[in-house]
Parts: sequence; C-alpha cells; structure tokens
Amino acid sequence: MINLFQQGALPLYIFITIVVCIFCYFFTLYLIKETMPLLLKAGIQGRDLHKPGTDPIPESIGIVSGPMYLGCVILLQIVYQIKLSEFNAGITSICFMVLLGFMDDVLNVRWRVKIYLSFVSILPLIVAYSGSTYVLIPKFVKIVFSTAHTAIDIGIFYKIFVTLFSVFCTNSINILAGVNGLEVGQSIVIGVAVLVLNLFRLNPSDASMEQEYARFSILLILPFLAVSFAVLKFNWCPAKVFVGDTYTYFSGMVLAVVAVIGHFPEMLALFFIPQILNFLFSLPQLFGFFPMSRHRLPKLNEKTGKLAGQKQHHNLINFWLRIVGPKTEKMLCIHILIFQAVCCVAAFGIRFVYREFL
Repeated sequence: MINLFQQGALPLYIFITIVVCIFCYFFTLYLIKETMPLLLKAGIQGRDLHKPGTDPIPESIGIVSGPMYLGCVILLQIVYQIKLSEFNAGITSICFMVLLGFMDDVLNVRWRVKIYLSFVSILPLIVAYSGSTYVLIPKFVKIVFSTAHTAIDIGIFYKIFVTLFSVFCTNSINILAGVNGLEVGQSIVIGVAVLVLNLFRLNPSDASMEQEYARFSILLILPFLAVSFAVLKFNWCPAKVFVGDTYTYFSGMVLAVVAVIGHFPEMLALFFIPQILNFLFSLPQLFGFFPMSRHRLPKLNEKTGKLAGQKQHHNLINFWLRIVGPKTEKMLCIHILIFQAVCCVAAFGIRFVYREFL
C-alpha cells in the first residue's frame, strides 16, 4: 500500500481512511473493555463449553463493534460527501442486522423469525440497487448456442439471487461457529480478500462507475476490518468475550452489502466456499432428518485438552476433526481459517481462469 501511495496509484482517500480506521480500532478496544462488566451485570453472558469450570464470559460484544463501524462509515461518508442512494441503503440494512443480532442474543429468536427478519433487513439495499442486472455468458455457452452475445439481462432474477445470497451471508457465519475466534477470524479473512479484490480493480486514470464502486467497497470494508481486529483480540482463544449473534449477523450483512454495492456478489460467493460447504453438511439436520442440538460442538477430551469430531453433528467443524483427528481448540480454529484463506486464494484463481473462457 505504501508503494502504491508513493507511486500515485493509491488514492489519497484510502490513505485517510486507513488513518481513521486506526483510531477506530483503538477506540473499539477501549469500548470493549468498558462494556464487558456492563454485559456481565446485565446477565448477557455465556460459558465456554470447551473449558468447563470457567467463569461466565460477557457475550454479544458485537453491540460495540456494530455501532462503532456505523459511526466510522458515516463519518467517512460526510468527509467524502457520498450521496449514492445504495450507500445509504446499505448502511440502513447493516443497522437493521445489528438490531436483529442483539435482539436474538437477548430474546433467543426462533430460526424462522430470524430468516424472515433477514429478508426485511436486506430490502432497503435491494430497492435502492440501480446497477447492472446482466450476467456474462461463458465462451463455451456462446459456442454451443451459436450466439455473439457476451452477456444477458436476467432482470428481476438477478435481484432475487442477490437477496437470497445476502440472507445466506447473514446466517452462514453464524452457523460456522462454536470455536473461540472462528466467527471473527473467518470474517477477517473474507474481508481481506474483498479488500485485495477491490485494490486490484482500482485504476486512478479510469473515471468510470466501476471505479466508484471499487472505491465505495474499500470505504466500507476497511472500517469493518478495523473493528473486527479489535474484537478478535478479545475473542481469540482463550476468549475473554463472546461475539454473539450481534457480530455474526452484522459481519455477514457488511460483506453482503459491500459485494452488492461493489457489484461482485458472484466473487463473494466463491469467498464463501467454506460457509457453503458447512451449510450443505448441515442440511440434513436443518431439515429435521436427524436430531439437532443447539450448539453441535465437538467433544472435549479433558485429559488431552483436544476436541474430537462427533458423527451426530453434521457441520464442517466436526467433519474436519473426523478427517484430521483431534485438535486443540486453537489449532482447530487455525486449521479452519487456513482453509478459508486457501479457498479465497482459489477464488482469485477461478476468477482469472474463468475470464480465459469468456
């Protein structure tokens, strides 16, 4: 980034945004420390099921990171005088999800209600969306159907896809959970991939709307990474706080909003390969074919301190442990995050290979 800035290839607004995000990071750390005893006093707490006998841990710390993120983004919006309706609608959708997440942490909302509210939360962004609804046609399809068209307008079906995928994003990080640091860690890895993607798209000599979309995506993702790194410092194993549904819904919606505003939901879907796999593994239990407990956690061996996969729990974490064998909680989290990073790198490879066939 420093080299790009010195060469004039990194716009000044990114440099200013990074400075603002550094202050946001440290202020989030301060607020988390101040909020932890308040959450315990209010009874918003939980126990670390992988560390029996420990004291209650404050939960729903996403109630700090969410508002801090929104405040930082609104400040940047004022500084750069951003008037794009999609930008405002995206902020509204994120605000709705922060509220839903905190409500779920406090009231333990049923799944069907959360899915319904997720649809409601994304509606402001979908209504305000004014971008292209065209999808590219692969070269082999053009050859088979003998057509010269390079893209096709799918209209309302594109918005339906974006809506469904946004709802998936808001819930998928929530169900790939149960290990200290995993929810925040996977969000950070995907967020970094999104940032790299948009840095690749930047071209200061290009004045097209494509550059504006990349700029807006960067302005949205940098504050998210700032608050997420602050949360990770307290949530990494052994966790001092739990992020709660407030953070997981908030992070999923931020990533969805960034992809919609930046016009790359298909690329985000590739970044979400681990979450998609976890969802597919979970389908038998989600549809009631097998009994499902609330947490679906691996089993702790108190003598070795390692976690072992459980056959009755159908999710990526237990499947992974059954393949690689028992692991400590920290190593399990690191394994899943490395897998997340590998999938993101593979997504970039798929993007470039796919272009060769257009």
